[in-house]
Amino acid sequence: MNSKNQKAIDEEKKQSVDIQDHVSFEAFSVVDSADQSFKDIDREGAGSSFLAYFNVVCVVAGTGTLGLPYALKQGGWIGVFVIFLAWAMSIYTGIILVRCLYACGKHRLHTYKDIATAAFGFVGGWVTFFFNFILLLGAPVLYMVLSGSNLNQLCQGTVAELGNTPWIIISCAIVAIPFVLVKSMKEVAFMSAFGAAATLIVVVIVLVMACLDQKNQTNIQHNPVIWDQFPIALSTISFSFGGNVVYPHVEASMKSPKQWPMVLAAGLSTCAIMYIVTAVPGYYIYGTTVLSPIYNSIPTGVPRTIAIVLMTIHVLTAAPILITSLSLDIEEMCNITVARLGKWGEFFVRAFLRIVILVILGVIGVSVPHFDDLMSLLGAFANCTLIFIFPVMFYLRLTGFRNKPFYELIWCGLVVILGIVGLIFGTKESIEALIEDFKSD
Repeated sequence: MNSKNQKAIDEEKKQSVDIQDHVSFEAFSVVDSADQSFKDIDREGAGSSFLAYFNVVCVVAGTGTLGLPYALKQGGWIGVFVIFLAWAMSIYTGIILVRCLYACGKHRLHTYKDIATAAFGFVGGWVTFFFNFILLLGAPVLYMVLSGSNLNQLCQGTVAELGNTPWIIISCAIVAIPFVLVKSMKEVAFMSAFGAAATLIVVVIVLVMACLDQKNQTNIQHNPVIWDQFPIALSTISFSFGGNVVYPHVEASMKSPKQWPMVLAAGLSTCAIMYIVTAVPGYYIYGTTVLSPIYNSIPTGVPRTIAIVLMTIHVLTAAPILITSLSLDIEEMCNITVARLGKWGEFFVRAFLRIVILVILGVIGVSVPHFDDLMSLLGAFANCTLIFIFPVMFYLRLTGFRNKPFYELIWCGLVVILGIVGLIFGTKESIEALIEDFKSD
């Protein structure tokens, strides 16, 4: 009897080690729509890897493209190195985060909160959901503030110049149409292609117009590094690579999830190229006079107007992707399903919930209309945690330390340290800057 028990224990340990190694080093060999170990994954009607790539680009790019020249102004030229560092770290944490979805070896977890719960129990799950909620609601607030400001700027001098507040409300109403009517990430994927294309065109416009405007710039100053402003610059750069909160839903919408590492690397590399192409010339040409968003620094005229229009289109298409991810998390927690409520009951409950989310989003957007400092605060408080700190903690907790090479553990330590620096010092600087904004108002 004892021999049988010992044999069973040994077999259980062997299976545990096999699963752990499988997750750590061959995680994506199990992420297959045809894999019988993950029958709970519904890949029927899923989207292509190409659409998932556009989802990543649309969610991640845009506001980073606009704010990074200003981030270099805050931190100096060292910010270029930080952009490359954040790019590499974001690819790594995005990959290991999705690995954690399959860590149990039996079924796929669904959300970031599920991963946290599996790693650190009930408390860990709700702490993560808090940060998740802050970012998934905060980033669309940022988008609505930018959209309202852009639309009011475009209507300047006409009867449609209503002020930022009415246009923020109108922007929320525009976003409400796809957000309420569509149900999942794969149904809003088509919007991401338009958003990605709009961002790329804006990058080209800003680059060309800034180069043409260089001859008009005199006494431009640059700094190699500004240590007292470096943390807030780090926060802005961190926000520019923020997409971890939607990655579980994007990967779930893919027909071929084995291609996730390639899709993520391609998407974030595309964003990094656009960032460098905009940030370096923008800071080099305008120096300490550069503005955020960057298109406010280029000369007024048709190109600037086109850039504003296209970026407004981008934020209006990116916002539904982010808040759909938030809504899906809440709907799963509340068990809002067709099986439980029926087809029409599920639709009406889901629509009511999403309308409430949009109302909250609009109220916050009207109350905190400061684009650059709000971006820095979100990057410091939520993104530094969700991008750099939590994925590493969950990954090591779920898959273990001993099966990792020493260089990966060193890399994980550097990722966490960068996140902690941005979280503590960036949050402090961002709050102080927002306080100054409200005082000046």
